[in-house]
Amino acid sequence: MLGAGFLDALQPAAFGLMIFGTFVGIVIGTLPGMTGSMGIILLLPMSYYLPPHTALIMLSAVFCGSMVGGSVSAILLNTPGTPSAGATMLDGYPLCKQGKAGKAIGVATIASFMGGLISTLCLILIAPQLAKIALQFQAADFFSLSIFGLTIIASASGKNIVKGLIAGFFGLMVSTVGVDVIVGTPRFTFGNYYLMGGFALLPVLIGSFALAQVFSELGNPPKENVINQKISGVLPTWDELKGIALAIIVGSLMGVFIGIVPGTGGGIACYMAYNVMQKFSKKGGLYGTGVLEAIAAPEAANNGTTGGAMIPMLTLGVPGDSITAVMLGALTLIGIRPGPLLFTETPRIVYAIFAGWILIQFVMLGMGFLSAKFAPYVLRISPRLLLPMIAVFCVVGSYTLSNSLFDVQVAVVFGVIGFFMRKYNYPAAPLILGVILGPMAESNLNRAMLNSNNSLAILFQRPFSAAFLLLAFLSIAVPVINTFIKKRKKT
Repeated sequence: MLGAGFLDALQPAAFGLMIFGTFVGIVIGTLPGMTGSMGIILLLPMSYYLPPHTALIMLSAVFCGSMVGGSVSAILLNTPGTPSAGATMLDGYPLCKQGKAGKAIGVATIASFMGGLISTLCLILIAPQLAKIALQFQAADFFSLSIFGLTIIASASGKNIVKGLIAGFFGLMVSTVGVDVIVGTPRFTFGNYYLMGGFALLPVLIGSFALAQVFSELGNPPKENVINQKISGVLPTWDELKGIALAIIVGSLMGVFIGIVPGTGGGIACYMAYNVMQKFSKKGGLYGTGVLEAIAAPEAANNGTTGGAMIPMLTLGVPGDSITAVMLGALTLIGIRPGPLLFTETPRIVYAIFAGWILIQFVMLGMGFLSAKFAPYVLRISPRLLLPMIAVFCVVGSYTLSNSLFDVQVAVVFGVIGFFMRKYNYPAAPLILGVILGPMAESNLNRAMLNSNNSLAILFQRPFSAAFLLLAFLSIAVPVINTFIKKRKKT
């Protein structure tokens, strides 16, 4: 199956779009304020006209490429292009000031390649085994899994857990708009014919993430980034490679483990890997002054989370972070429902994704080195030019879903909602996850109630269901308790 996956991934169209997706991801990641989620959303309309495995390989390439791109602006501008590159700038920018920006980008690219490759191997080995366990799930288990996925993302998406839960609940409410599948009555349609089918996921995604970003940037003064340093000496020496080997291994393994845990992501992994290496490295006292292994560890970790985060997303339908939440939406839009049945009903698509992820790492390695040359030009793109282009892509992407201006209106409305959510620190990821998981939670709860004569006890009698509900409770309770303890210590 993996051999067949390579044949699919190496088809001219799939491989060409893999290169294109990696390029888009690196460019989007390089631009401060833009994230991998933005790149995936901008390319989502293309996925309707592509075979499923080709579309998913392209979007996966955007995901991986954005991780590499984020390190470029962190090194050159002391501003991480993505949250996952936050720890990279601590030693990357000092190296840039020493005239070694090329060497820093080269080390970041190699560490990203190794972290992505190790996480991909873990994805191939772990995901099918986890899917076998998930095949034993019943309706009550899937409902509790949906609740767990929503609470873990809500509790990890911001400092205020209540705001994360409110955003998730709002997403669940949005998912109820339309005709009830059980009794066939319209809900929250207000007599609008277009709302009978509910809100389409693509306009909601485009509005909540992309247009909200555009609206947020409109109020900020434009920044013109100028890179005066000539970037050269990208390839590290053999001795330098040996010096960063341990940091790459530690960072990669930490990234995979953290990525598997829902609600974490590259932003957490990069700092944890940086702190661990700083404590145990002989050069720990020099961290912050421009140490190559201090770049390698966080970059290997944030790329290690990519394959790790895909494991629960593909096997359980629970995303590991905000980017995989958007990837989950992409799968849903293409007509693929993540979960254990994905491995039994469409195994060729799964193994095409696996093969694609391996190839993406090598494409990313080559483009990462090239990025050192074209990054200064990308960083000079004026926001005055970039933001109108993104807005046009958002409008066109929303319209192409069903050639309806109503979808454009939905995208604009959710763009305004997303703008105010950003302004008042309400995370967007729980909202999107609520829209995605809402139908799954509702249908499985109805099935569980029908099978148990309307007894909620079934949710606690099933071992898997009870375990997910306990984890959902802990995902909320533990951060609340930790916050309470910190406040008590301060007083």
